[in-house]
Amino acid sequence: MAVAVLSGVLVLVVGGCVCVVWAARGGPRWVRGVAAATLSVGELVRGPGNSGRGPGGRGDSDD
Repeated sequence: MAVAVLSGVLVLVVGGCVCVVWAARGGPRWVRGVAAATLSVGELVRGPGNSGRGPGGRGDSDD
């Protein structure tokens, strides 16, 4: 049962990533909607204060 649930989540994640790439290349309206939803869910999953940019974020480099 857990394998089926995880497989379903994986399919949704991969499909969302495909829609984000397709929307960036000018896909149809429904693809842009799915991409926007995927990016919004990604922000929610990442949580507050973990944007990866700005002071102390993962986007900084000390090189």
